[in-house]
Amino acid sequence: MNVYSQQAYGGHADPTQARLANLRRIAWLIDGAFRLPFTRFRFGLNSMIGLTPAAGDAVLAVISLYIVNEARRLGVPNAKLLVMLRNVGIEAVVGVVPIVGDLFDMAFKANLRNLAIIEDHIGVSLRRR
Repeated sequence: MNVYSQQAYGGHADPTQARLANLRRIAWLIDGAFRLPFTRFRFGLNSMIGLTPAAGDAVLAVISLYIVNEARRLGVPNAKLLVMLRNVGIEAVVGVVPIVGDLFDMAFKANLRNLAIIEDHIGVSLRRR
């Protein structure tokens, strides 16, 4: 593949790797972009967006469903897609509960769980960054 094709895929020679890199950025931004000082605890924009009643949780669910759809397009089997949908459903349902739901979202991290499922299917290590 020539350099122009690589530029079209965000610097990746393989479009699958480019899509995976994009999903990785989204999942980390939503679930793990920030670290609580002096701890290993990470949280993302999910914690802030989710504070907006109903609308915030709806936006986060749409983003999470985008990740699941990309997994489908990458060939993740239906059984794994169902697990991913369950993760999104759990986070969406519990996330509706004020305060408790936001704390749960910070700990559960459905998008990072789903990213791990995608990477496991493709054969990429989550720690390879």
